[in-house]
Amino acid sequence: MKRSQFLLALASLSIVGGSFFLRTAFSSTSQPKIITDTSRYKEIRNQLWSNNDQVKHFPHEIPTDAKGVRIAYSPKFLQGSGFFQIRLKEPPKKIEKLLSQYRSSAKHKYRGGNTNDHINQPNGVPTTFFYTSDSPAESFPANYEILVLNTEDKGRPGFKWNHGDSYGVAINSTASEIIYWSEKW
Repeated sequence: MKRSQFLLALASLSIVGGSFFLRTAFSSTSQPKIITDTSRYKEIRNQLWSNNDQVKHFPHEIPTDAKGVRIAYSPKFLQGSGFFQIRLKEPPKKIEKLLSQYRSSAKHKYRGGNTNDHINQPNGVPTTFFYTSDSPAESFPANYEILVLNTEDKGRPGFKWNHGDSYGVAINSTASEIIYWSEKW
């Protein structure tokens, strides 16, 4: 094969490969799917979520006494956000203990709502949406206490919270339910 034929073949391959990459990267249908398969929980928590500090408050594995377990995971994609949530029902005494523990270490506390509601309050910070809800609602009902364990603003001056992360829990004592969450954008 002559050098010019080789370069032509290489250029053609580069164009085809590059166009595939660009189409995949910018196609609206190429956004990651939300993983809801609870059997993948340990894999997501221990391997796929890139910052273990943001999920250290999550259970290491799904508790054997948990009921109604739901997860929602979406990796950070290009300029979009990523999130991870696990929702489960636990015995009332366990929920009360967890509520007491997390209330004492929470840096911010909210009742119901979602990240847009919370960030727009005085001294508000971003939280999460209710990804593991039984309905298409994005907001937590008022009987959920959203406890923010930590946030980090990675924006730049004039673009507060343009990038960052937050994590915490949402607890509904009446339903004996806890949702562990982590967000990054």
